[in-house]
Amino acid sequence: MKNEQKDNKEKINFICFLVASISFYIVSVMNFIDKNTNTAVVFLCLGSSFLCLSSTHRNKDKKQ
Repeated sequence: MKNEQKDNKEKINFICFLVASISFYIVSVMNFIDKNTNTAVVFLCLGSSFLCLSSTHRNKDKKQ
């Protein structure tokens, strides 16, 4: 029972990190369109870091 709960938590973490990274990418594209490049680069980096976090959570699931 505890393994199922842990698996569900890990899947929720993966999905949340993925949604956050997609949101940061969307905001970054909107800032690039508005010619606000400094903020766009920051959001692009945040999106990339959250994407890496989501992939590490997913890899941890596959190893176990």
